[in-house]
Amino acid sequence: MGLALRIGIKSVIAMKEIDFLPTWYKSGRRRQIGYRTQYAGLGGILAVMLVWNFIAVHSLSKTKAEIADMEIKSAVVKNTAQEFARIKNEAVQLQEKAKTIEKIDSKIDIANVLAEISFLVDKKIVLSKVEFIAEKFEDGQKKKSGGSFTGKGVPPLGNVRFKVVINGVASDASDVATLICSLEDSPYFCQVIPSFTRNKEMKTTVDAGGDKIQVSEFEISCNLANYRQEVPSFAEGTQDERMAGL
Repeated sequence: MGLALRIGIKSVIAMKEIDFLPTWYKSGRRRQIGYRTQYAGLGGILAVMLVWNFIAVHSLSKTKAEIADMEIKSAVVKNTAQEFARIKNEAVQLQEKAKTIEKIDSKIDIANVLAEISFLVDKKIVLSKVEFIAEKFEDGQKKKSGGSFTGKGVPPLGNVRFKVVINGVASDASDVATLICSLEDSPYFCQVIPSFTRNKEMKTTVDAGGDKIQVSEFEISCNLANYRQEVPSFAEGTQDERMAGL
C-alpha cells in the first residue's frame, strides 16, 4: 500500500509539470507585457519631456523678465548719467560764477559802515559828503585807483581796501576832535587822519539879511579796517596786506 501511495504522488507531480498553454497564447502574453513596458517607458519619457518643457518655458519667461528689467535699469542708469552730467555742468558754471563774484566782491557792507558813521557823528556835526575810494593792493603797497561810490568811477575788482573821506561842518573844532577820536576807537576804521579844519561863516537862513554863525569846516580821511597787514620777515622788507572782512 505504501508503494501504491508513492506511485500516486509521483503521478500527481508529473501531471502538474505538464504545460497545457498553447504557444500562441504565450507569445501574445509576452508581446502584451513588452507593449506595456514600452508604453510605460514612453509615458515616462513623455512625462520627463513635459517637465523639461515646463522648466524651459519658465526659465525662458524668467530670462525675458530679467532682460526687460535690465533694459529698464539701463535706461534709468542712462538718464541718471545724463542728469549727473547736467548737474555737474551746472556745478562747474556755479563755481565759475562764484569765482567771478569772489573777484568782484569788495568784502565790505556799505550799510553797516554808514550805520557806524551815523552812530559816531554827534548831533552838532552835519556831514556834506562821505566818499569811498577803492585802493588796490600791489606788492604790499597801496595803489590809488581814483574810483569811488560817488559816481566818479568804478572801483577795482578783487582784494581792495577802501579809503573813506568824510566832509562836513561842526559847531566847534572840539566836536571835530571828538569825531576823530570816535573814528579811531571804532573797529570799523583805522589810520584816521584829519585833512583840514578851518573856520567858516554860515548863514542861519537863506535870506540875504540872515544871521551868520561861525562853524568849523573839516575833512577827515581814514581806511576801513577790513584787512590785516602782515610782515613775513625783516629780511624780505615787504608788507603783505590781506582782506579780513568787517
